[in-house]
Amino acid sequence: MLVHESPARRVLFGAGSVAAVPEEVERLGATRVLLVGSGSQAALVARIRDDLGARAVATIDRVRVHVPVELAEAARAQARSLEADCLVSIGGVSAVGLAKAVALTEGLPIVAVPTTYAGSELTEVWGITEEGRKRTGRDPLVAPRAVVYDPELTYSLPAPVTAASGMNALAHCVEALWGPRAAPVTDACALEGIRRLVAGLRGAVARPLDADARASALAGAWLAGEAFAAGGALHHTLCHVLGGRFDLPHAELHAALLPYAARFLMPGAPEAGRRLAEAFGADDPIAGLFALQAELGAPRSLAELGLTPDDARTGAELAVANLPERPRRPTLQELERLLEDAVEGPGPG
Repeated sequence: MLVHESPARRVLFGAGSVAAVPEEVERLGATRVLLVGSGSQAALVARIRDDLGARAVATIDRVRVHVPVELAEAARAQARSLEADCLVSIGGVSAVGLAKAVALTEGLPIVAVPTTYAGSELTEVWGITEEGRKRTGRDPLVAPRAVVYDPELTYSLPAPVTAASGMNALAHCVEALWGPRAAPVTDACALEGIRRLVAGLRGAVARPLDADARASALAGAWLAGEAFAAGGALHHTLCHVLGGRFDLPHAELHAALLPYAARFLMPGAPEAGRRLAEAFGADDPIAGLFALQAELGAPRSLAELGLTPDDARTGAELAVANLPERPRRPTLQELERLLEDAVEGPGPG
């Protein structure tokens, strides 16, 4: 029996749509809004705060990748002390991740304004890191109630951030094809998401102000988030373990590791491989992934992020006990080889 569930939300998409944030807050009946945004988005945060007027009660600008537990606890305490009734996250995965950590315990609705291509703003997955270990879970409470996709907010993304963030979204699409809750609707979102991401990212890296390319990449990220209702597999498990243990940059980690994890899993998912090859327009899906990684200038090895072969073996030992079965479960030795190859990089050989 197939069961597919999707959290209820509103999605706004289009140039200039960020102006609708106050309307979305009002639709939720909120009057005390806590904004969550990184310092790199200070100008945009200030703009949205001004648009909200008296409804904006405070801003949290201390966000970090993988959501350290101390930041989560501080943000929760601030939300309680201010009697906040809504969160507006502005930025990439770190901002929405911290907002999710608050929503998880305080039950506050989130309006998400993504400025990268991660796609996590559409998922009910949360993650918090404590003492080098990243705990993750799923809860409908953390899924934003409204997501505002404005392609104009991505025009200023540097090419390396565009590439890494887009490969992160691509990882959602690829793993959705063999995720534990994969369904026809998530397959469709994943494959169309890949097509839009590939075309959009190529254009956006080459021509940062190309409106059509930016819109295509952002639409692909939207579809990637929808596709990830299927859940993650080996790749996401490894990213959570390595990211939490070694404090690695989130998007760059996904970008570097994805082809290696997919290469290991592909023999266990031949039909998914055929569909991926078609979506990439390549004879071989793994060759297509490696070629896209190189073309975009995304990280091509874990060594570029500072990992060593010893770190790879440590990561394998930490991850091996809790690996998903589908579509193929590696032994410890296979996992060590996979991660050592990803450290060494690059290439499909």
